[in-house]
Amino acid sequence: MANNNEEEEEAVAPMVKLGSYGGEVRLVVGGEESAAEETMLLWGIQQPTLSKPNAFVSQASLQLSLDSCGHSLSILQSPSSLGTPGVTGAVMWDSGVVLGKFLEHAVDSGMLVLQGKKIVELGSGCGLVGCIATLLGSEVIVTDLPDRLRLLRKNIETNMKHVSLRGSVTATELTWGEDPDPELIDPKPDFVIGSDVVYSEGAVVDLLETLMQLSGPNTTIFLAGELRNDAILEYFLEAAMDNFTIGRVEQTLWHPDYCSNRVVIYVLVKK
Repeated sequence: MANNNEEEEEAVAPMVKLGSYGGEVRLVVGGEESAAEETMLLWGIQQPTLSKPNAFVSQASLQLSLDSCGHSLSILQSPSSLGTPGVTGAVMWDSGVVLGKFLEHAVDSGMLVLQGKKIVELGSGCGLVGCIATLLGSEVIVTDLPDRLRLLRKNIETNMKHVSLRGSVTATELTWGEDPDPELIDPKPDFVIGSDVVYSEGAVVDLLETLMQLSGPNTTIFLAGELRNDAILEYFLEAAMDNFTIGRVEQTLWHPDYCSNRVVIYVLVKK
């Protein structure tokens, strides 16, 4: 019986390669119930509520220290902002650390080539993932809402100015759902990345519009997120399936020291 069940699951969710990522990901197959099945499966397998939140970050601290690509990064954050509803970009979340270390591990293991590639990061917040992508040799544009840019720029300047960079990084404002600056879409980025960007149904519509504007035929999207609300994740997956092929990166392909059952990573490519 076990073999039949495994075969059945394989038939439902085949392993495929998507975009410029060399690892095989589990395809989120389109269909009427597929988004609901994916979220039920995730919560069933990973049981996020049983795992420790903020395993890799301390949101009460004024800064987060993390070693990446042979450098020690020191990311300033603003814990006081946690009391303001909807303001999550001024502190670090596990999904950002997981995504940054995933990119580093993917490059080290030959699954990704980021040297010289154009990356646009959405909802960059404190700037950790953008800094790691820069250290990996990418031409990075980090973006966020206008009121988040001061902290973002400070962290980029503090961490990147003394480093001999293989890549480059600039910060610019981007409000999802509005027309992006020409520098973001001309040429289209090789990669679009984001952590913890799926947090409300209202934001999903604007996020997907922006992802469509940024994506060309050769753009690969990596999104990491905290598993907090299954209904919002289901809403995102269902809406995203209209225009994107989606795959889930299994934890065996993440950085071995930075895995969390409270986090998921998806790869998306435009249909």
